[in-house]
Amino acid sequence: MQVLADKAIIASRKLNWYVERACVVLLGLLVLDVWLGVLARYALPFQLTFTEELARYLMIWMALLAVSSGISHREHIGVLLVFERFPPSVRKWLAVTFDLIALGFFAIILVYGLGMVDRGFSRFTMIEGIPKAYPFMGVPLAALVACVQLLLVAIHDFMSSDGVTAADRLEV
Repeated sequence: MQVLADKAIIASRKLNWYVERACVVLLGLLVLDVWLGVLARYALPFQLTFTEELARYLMIWMALLAVSSGISHREHIGVLLVFERFPPSVRKWLAVTFDLIALGFFAIILVYGLGMVDRGFSRFTMIEGIPKAYPFMGVPLAALVACVQLLLVAIHDFMSSDGVTAADRLEV
């Protein structure tokens, strides 16, 4: 069972490696977009109206994808004060229970996000007039990655025989 736990945490870290790089790229694009918007407003002889809208959607995509990184490292919101007072055997079951509750939450977001994307093809952004489905795709995508990460860390925490949680295995 420890082998499965180790494979799950390695898969979680590999997925997280890609998500972190995507977030860095999105952040870089966001910085360039905002910089271009400032230049277009105050220095360039022409207006670029898309920069404000693009900045909003880049920030939303980045923030949503970053949630799965927090899950991978067990740095998401939790009540550690109470959690750490329990013995390791109880903590294991609490962690898996919390993971299953969070998995249900993100699964609901995934299902409703897919519906939101579907309806977004008939709605258009105010400035550029592109279908809102493209910016909305960040919601189900981030929820799907969060679900995968929750499953991987829950498998690790449940199958780990040495009592070490996913948060303790930051470096693999």
